Parts: sequence; structure tokens; C-alpha cells
Amino acid sequence: MENAELYKLAERLKETREYLGVSQQVVSEFLGISRAAISAIESGKRKVNALELERFSKLYKFPVSYFYGEEQSDDETVSLLARTAKGLTEDDKKQVLKFAQFLQNIGNENTSKKGE
Repeated sequence: MENAELYKLAERLKETREYLGVSQQVVSEFLGISRAAISAIESGKRKVNALELERFSKLYKFPVSYFYGEEQSDDETVSLLARTAKGLTEDDKKQVLKFAQFLQNIGNENTSKKGE
């Protein structure tokens, strides 16, 4: 793996962990490696092996391809949304649905304005 790819992967792992609000300690316990190793991975100083990447994927509920910066297809994105929503309360699911519908309506408005 080239240095640029290593740093891209490291950055994506760190951003995802921070976005999800998970501590390095929780990640280290889940992966079975030290917190210092997580820090080294996230700073690009240590390579992540395939098994560790699979565990990151499982913990963060993102496909491995996401961490390499690959674009997800609509089907993968919908599946990811569904898996993520499983842990939400019914009220939270309704709020997510309302927000998705809001975004869809905004997108439709922007599309129709471009055609004017």
C-alpha cells in the first residue's frame, strides 16, 4: 500500500470513529489491540491488516470499500441506512424518514429550478 493510500485509509478510519462518537479505547477493545495501535493506525504510522479492517467495518457498520474511499452504489447506501436504523427507536426512525423526505424534496426543487 502506498503512503498516500495509507494516509487516506487512516484519515477515513479516524473521521468515521469521531463521527460515530466512539473512543479509541472502545475500538481497541473491540479489535483486541492496544489503544496506541489504534492511534498509530489513525495517524498512518501503522498499517492495518485485512482482519483488523474487517473488524473496523463491523464495528462502524460500514463496508470495507468505504474506508478505501470507493463510491457506494445506491443499493449499498440504502442497505447501510437500513442497518444503521435498526438500532433506533420508532420515534427516531420517523424523524430520519421525515429528514430523508425533506432532503428528497429539496433535491427535487433544485432539479426543477435548473431546468427553468
